[in-house]
Amino acid sequence: MKTKPTCKAVIFDLDGVITSTDDDHYRAWKAIADKNGLAFDRTINQELRGVSRTESLKIILKHNKRTLADEEIKKLCDEKNEIYRSFLTELTLKDILPNIEALLKQLKEKNMRIGLASASRNARTILSNLKLTHYFDVIVDAKDLIRPKPDPEIFARAADALGFYPEECTGVEDAKAGIEAINASMMKAVGIGEAVDPAECDVHRKDTRMLTIEDLLF
Repeated sequence: MKTKPTCKAVIFDLDGVITSTDDDHYRAWKAIADKNGLAFDRTINQELRGVSRTESLKIILKHNKRTLADEEIKKLCDEKNEIYRSFLTELTLKDILPNIEALLKQLKEKNMRIGLASASRNARTILSNLKLTHYFDVIVDAKDLIRPKPDPEIFARAADALGFYPEECTGVEDAKAGIEAINASMMKAVGIGEAVDPAECDVHRKDTRMLTIEDLLF
């Protein structure tokens, strides 16, 4: 007789785990940076992975030794979001990362609860465009948060909304800040890709192709 998995729910990050809009974010931030005389390249862009829009702009400003009033920061963040959202209309099923929908289907077949914990305020739009919304029981995004990743709030809120303690959940992330948030919440941590330290993960896989249902339910 098979033993039941200790995991009762799986909570996914969105960007870099379900799909990848990294280049869309980069192009949007690059447009804002160029317009405002700010240096910005793909190296700086790597530091923005898993970080909120406001914090992302602050990182860019820090690299440029610039400060702005809160009102100007909000204005530029809103402009960036409008540019970024214009790219989201181009998303299709082809933009779902390999193996992810198959894993979501397997989790549903096992009656597992599934959550999304995303720093993006556009998470619901992205899931809708990818035709994946129906897999998720709970969606927690930046609109629901007081403290961004690496604070564990987003994962703790998702676990609570799913009806479980964080210790009963597995979190899946591709960003350093996200793995730190998962670990701080006391969930099991599954890391994807080169941006995270395997030593900080309970399970680490090079990409989503290598991820298995056993990795999620260990």
